[in-house]
Amino acid sequence: MADKKLGAYICKGCGIGDRLDAGQLAMIAKKEGKVGFAKQHDFLCNSDGVKMIQADIDAGEVNHLVVAACSRRAKSDAFNFENVAISRANLREGVIWVRPDTDDAEETTQEMAEDYIRMACAEVKYMNLPAPSEEQGLVRHVLVVGGGVTGLNAALEIAKAGYLATIVEKNGALGGAAAQFHKRIPNRAPFADPQDSGIADLIEQVESNNKITVHLNATVTKTSGAPGRFSADISQESGSTVTDNFGSIIQASGFKPYDATKLPEFSYGKSPDIVDQLGLEALAKQANGGAIKRPSDGKEVKSVVFVQCAGQRSDKEGHLSYCSGHCCLTSTKQAMYFKDANPDVDAMVLYTELRMPGAGGEDFYRSGQNKGVTFTKGIASEVVPNGGSLTVKFKDLILDEEVNYDADLVVLATGMVPNSGVNIEAVPAENEDKKDDAEAKAEVVATVPVESILNLDYRQGADLPQLVNGFTDSHFICFPYETRRTGIYAAGPVRRPMDMTQATEDATGAALKAIQALENAALGRAAHPRSGDLSFPSFRKEGCTQCKRCTVECPFGAINEDEQRYPLFNEARCRRCGTCMGACPVRVISFENYSVETVGQAIKAVEVPEEDEEKPRILVLACENDAYPALDMAGMNRMEYSAFVRIAPVRCLGSVNTIWVTDALNNGFDGIILMGCKKGDDYQCHFVKGSELAHTRMSKIDDTLKQLQLETERVQTYEIAITDIQRVPQIINDMAETIEKIGMSPLKF
Repeated sequence: MADKKLGAYICKGCGIGDRLDAGQLAMIAKKEGKVGFAKQHDFLCNSDGVKMIQADIDAGEVNHLVVAACSRRAKSDAFNFENVAISRANLREGVIWVRPDTDDAEETTQEMAEDYIRMACAEVKYMNLPAPSEEQGLVRHVLVVGGGVTGLNAALEIAKAGYLATIVEKNGALGGAAAQFHKRIPNRAPFADPQDSGIADLIEQVESNNKITVHLNATVTKTSGAPGRFSADISQESGSTVTDNFGSIIQASGFKPYDATKLPEFSYGKSPDIVDQLGLEALAKQANGGAIKRPSDGKEVKSVVFVQCAGQRSDKEGHLSYCSGHCCLTSTKQAMYFKDANPDVDAMVLYTELRMPGAGGEDFYRSGQNKGVTFTKGIASEVVPNGGSLTVKFKDLILDEEVNYDADLVVLATGMVPNSGVNIEAVPAENEDKKDDAEAKAEVVATVPVESILNLDYRQGADLPQLVNGFTDSHFICFPYETRRTGIYAAGPVRRPMDMTQATEDATGAALKAIQALENAALGRAAHPRSGDLSFPSFRKEGCTQCKRCTVECPFGAINEDEQRYPLFNEARCRRCGTCMGACPVRVISFENYSVETVGQAIKAVEVPEEDEEKPRILVLACENDAYPALDMAGMNRMEYSAFVRIAPVRCLGSVNTIWVTDALNNGFDGIILMGCKKGDDYQCHFVKGSELAHTRMSKIDDTLKQLQLETERVQTYEIAITDIQRVPQIINDMAETIEKIGMSPLKF
């Protein structure tokens, strides 16, 4: 781009001008920040202020802006100028709202603001204006893998929006598990009776829609490319293969029921009269509204027991630790099959905790009671085939007694197991000792079984990485439908356990995400959470040591290797988190608008007082997704913290390169705090593994501190939730107290 023309705009609104010397801030920006000019405005975000900035841009006077006002998270629409680089200095939430309005605090508050001006000027000076690469493609066609309720609804929503959809179904008919249902749990008022599944109508809508192509008896045998330009080989059972291009992908591969033969105490397989919930649906479909017959002898069932949580919500080896969500509603529905056909049938639901989620769950439960279904709180211990009947042994938790109950039929609620392919992140036992070695881990290739779903041609593995319990979700609260592969979305029971109503809603959400992904890819823009970001990683090849850390640590499979084994960055797969940048030991990876230099120079721009001034400096590297918002909200709530802290927002804690920590210490910072998102199985890291990787890296920083003859307490890493509004100021103040106790850094100038 053209020569960088730097300018600063300082807002005096929201009390900033009353608390700070704006003229002094402008002088700092010009003298130390080296900007061409610094303008002040009473309310920079109002129409006059915005017009002033836009006029300067249009006149060619500025293309790199410092906006010194409120948090970068505020007024983003007002300060959204095209074709310029912008750095924000947070003077409102980050300075005046966290410092007391007293005479004795005036000096340190002003110093705090001046440092943020220095940091913003240094950052923007090293920023470049990102532009999309030449790899964009627009393919308004979505691949839907799976032809059950989720896949059918997703394809229909895509077609309604004017896009093409292709469904790949491994079986010979559409409908998935729902096609096996006699009826469904009701999804509309009065939520009193099982209702028609509607699957036949759904299939008809799909088959008659000219925007939807269906491949039956087919699987995806190879998927390559990236968002906006995926290529998939679709192979038929007959052996023929077609290749097509897609802008995005929805994996709706559904579930299979938990294998009840793993529950020997319930004698599944030893008697045909012991079935799972799908087995009962088959009997009900056969009866077609009439009396349900026993498989063993064809006699009408007079008594039936539904055993809830069979192999679920259990810590026993081989059991499912989770609740499958729909089972209590499903058993209630199935009990009604019997009661609706013959009110005299004894239908008992044996449960430990009855869970009836959804708007009509409680109404449906009450309807079951009114029809005479018995709900008994108890724990089943054994089902014993007994000649022509079955004996269910359980402990009645209300009466506190052991009970033997004879029944004609027993139905086991066994739960959902996701059809999610192989766990590509699992390290084989023989490589367990190498799991922390980047190069060794890069060479570990998981064996892909026959049931691989997508067969991705990715360096990092052939299927989607799994969260807990084998589900392919990324995080169900923060970003539903997202997976750890950009442009590929999971929906339905492969994402988490759910019923048909939830799966239908899931399909709509995933369809919208898939459409958004392919349109963003066409413009070279990032997907969630940095939606709209045009930057992507590049690297200085001559400095690369081929250590593979970037390849291994990228949470999204965005980095392959070229023929010479150098990293090959795929920006359409990239989420712009910067984890690769943080991983690189030789610091050759960067983004145009975010790099080791932009943050590093901002840190170096902080004025560090001499030791005898007794004004320590504490650096906070705060993740922009949870920690920085928590800090902002602390400011909004006027929660005070130390005036000696300087906060540098980062895209993700995973992007933190250890050179920032080393440089800060060498420049005289007395303490450093890293604030990232929650990690672990219940992680809240928007980039999946960034916080976890940062914690691992920082756990090794002690050696650096010891080499510098510094106390290990000077660098601390925390997991921060966005709700930790009171905790973050306390962490800062605790560090200030620690510095006061151990003394200031001996490395000050």
